[in-house]
Amino acid sequence: MKKNSYIIIAFVILIFGIWALPKIIGNFSKDKLVKFEKVPAFEFTNQDGITINNKNFENKVFIVEFFFTTCPTICPKMNANMVKIQNEFYGNPEFGIASFSIDPNHDTPEVLKAYAAEKGATLKNWHFMTGDKDEIYSFSNDGFKLYVGENADVEGGFEHSGLFALIDKNGFIRSRKVKNGEIENPIKFYDGLNSKEIQWIKEDIALLLNE
Repeated sequence: MKKNSYIIIAFVILIFGIWALPKIIGNFSKDKLVKFEKVPAFEFTNQDGITINNKNFENKVFIVEFFFTTCPTICPKMNANMVKIQNEFYGNPEFGIASFSIDPNHDTPEVLKAYAAEKGATLKNWHFMTGDKDEIYSFSNDGFKLYVGENADVEGGFEHSGLFALIDKNGFIRSRKVKNGEIENPIKFYDGLNSKEIQWIKEDIALLLNE
C-alpha cells in the first residue's frame, strides 16, 4: 500500500474518533452515576427573603445540605468545603447550592444572610433557606432519609449528618458507584467532611453539567 493511502486511512480514523468522542463521553457520564428518587416539592425562604422552590433549580445541577448557623461541630467544615465546590463552578449558571437550616426559629433570613457573607458564600444560586421547622424536618427525614432532629444532650442541640446530596438537572438524586473489593455499590450521598469525597462530588458535578 502506498504511503498516501496510509495517510488517508489515518486521517479518516482521526476524524471518526473526534466525531465519536462526545457520544462516548456522554454514554460514560450517564452510566457512571446512579439515579435515585426525585427531590420532593419544597418551598422555603432564602437569605434575601425570597421564596425559593424546586423551579429555582430547574435545569441546574445542585447540592443539598442540612445545617444550622450556630453549629459548633461539623457545619463550619461542611460549608468550608462547600465554598471550595462553589469556587470550582463559580459563574456557571447551571450550578447551584441549597442549604436548609434545621434551626429555623433562630436562623431567620437576616441571620442566614450574615452567615453566608461570613463564610464566603457569594454564588448567586446558593440559597440558604429557612421556614416551618416541621416541613424542613419532613423534607430531610422523609424526602432524603437524612436524619435531623433536636437533642438537648448533644453539642449545639441538634443532630444531623454531614452528607451532601447531588441533584441532576431533572431533580433526581445522583451518585457514583464505589468499589469495595469485588463489589461496586452506589454511595448515594457524599461525605461533606471528607476531602476525597469532595473531589468525587466535583468530578460528578462536571459529569452532570454535560448531560
